[in-house]
Amino acid sequence: MPNTTGCSKRTRAVLSGVLVLACVAATGCGGTARDTGQGAAAGPRPQAARSGRVTVVYEDRTVQPQDRQVVALIRNSRVLERSADWVSRSLALPHDLVVRVTADVPPGVTDAVTQPDGRTIYIPPAFLAQIEKALADVVKTVERPAPFPASQYNTDDLTVLSTEFIFGHEMGHALQRQFLLANLGLEEDAADGYASFYTVNEVGPGPSLAAAILFDEIARKEGRLTLEGLASDHPVTQQRVFNFLCYLEGSDPAKYKKPLVDGGYLPRTRAPLCPQAWAMLDYGWWTQLQPHFSAAFTSQGDERQKKAHAHLIAATKDFAKQLDELRRAQ
Repeated sequence: MPNTTGCSKRTRAVLSGVLVLACVAATGCGGTARDTGQGAAAGPRPQAARSGRVTVVYEDRTVQPQDRQVVALIRNSRVLERSADWVSRSLALPHDLVVRVTADVPPGVTDAVTQPDGRTIYIPPAFLAQIEKALADVVKTVERPAPFPASQYNTDDLTVLSTEFIFGHEMGHALQRQFLLANLGLEEDAADGYASFYTVNEVGPGPSLAAAILFDEIARKEGRLTLEGLASDHPVTQQRVFNFLCYLEGSDPAKYKKPLVDGGYLPRTRAPLCPQAWAMLDYGWWTQLQPHFSAAFTSQGDERQKKAHAHLIAATKDFAKQLDELRRAQ
């Protein structure tokens, strides 16, 4: 995670350069935009009965000996199951979704990937091992970023937390594709947004911070940007780091401004945009998912969507009050 105050030594950068994460070989999913009820009071439209569930399957017979330790770590942490269970409880999927932790993957797949129909997510054990190895190197060679808890600055915790965020990205793809959600930008941006939306709301800051640490190191090892990197459907890696931090800071500036902005990890030029950016993301995902809430979650989900709408209105008004001053400071 970069410190933007000008440190010359490698103090706050963290993690692996060999991981081009999420949907490297996946194709986009077409579909028609559906009316999701944009108004704050708009409830979900009636849906046909749906019974899709998310199941996590560990295909142990395919795991190579060198990858068994990290697979056991992720399995025992239950971070995949935590995300899967939230989706199964909260949403009415049209189809079952199987998350396969397996080395038996489609040709060319090396990273976590979601199939175009949104019904299968592959997580190769060797991919998890790459993350673990990179984080082990970081813990040994990189000073802990101040916002990250000292008690969790170890290989195991970083691996678990960053995997939870990466899986959130893949779950975002799966939801987009099963529900045929309307994107107003690149699908990869939306999938990153879901990872922030889910983890910030349901887990806490750990996954966002660990992912920022991971992707910052990826960017460092990538080196100079290439034409292929600039042309990728994924945002530039270093930009993703600041997006993760921006959404986290914007979710609660009173809590995160001091460690992230005052601490030099999120630039002061970006920070004023983050409360409204988070409010837009939060309201956007609640609104996109609202027509697909499960019967048991509808009341709670509608209330959270309504609060997110009110928060967006307030954040937009606050930003408008600051805008003239921000422009003068440029």
